[in-house]
Amino acid sequence: MKCPDCGVELSQGKRDGVEMEICSSCKGMWLTRQEMSQLEDEVFDFGDDEKGSLMLGSTPTTRKCPQCAKPLRRFEYRFYDLQIDYCEDLHGYWLEANEDKRVLELMKKEEKNLGRKVLAEDRFAAHLHYLQSGSLADRVRDLLSKAIDPKPKPR
Repeated sequence: MKCPDCGVELSQGKRDGVEMEICSSCKGMWLTRQEMSQLEDEVFDFGDDEKGSLMLGSTPTTRKCPQCAKPLRRFEYRFYDLQIDYCEDLHGYWLEANEDKRVLELMKKEEKNLGRKVLAEDRFAAHLHYLQSGSLADRVRDLLSKAIDPKPKPR
């Protein structure tokens, strides 16, 4: 397979714990869907369902797929400021030099945000459970009834 940028033969290599095709000249990388998922999973532990949308729309590029030679398309990676090219026939993704590091950085950020969200939801659920407990509900009801009718009731 040839590099879509400089035409140099891509060679098998390993970056960030993932086997992929790498250009020795421009340092670009060709990753299959599975390899891209493995790259993300190096730092994201919540599973594929929690990663969110990979892409919404795309635009054509002049680069060609190293496998089928069809034009690649460009998309904004997971709605972040990172443009990645991909093959419409699902052969893979083209990352320019060091964009693998940017993917890892963005997935760490995504995991951190998701972790905060899960923690906030857990705390809110615990708070709701506390508010719905019988003793608190009874106390609130008593306070409200006293606020509406402040006269003490005869016993």
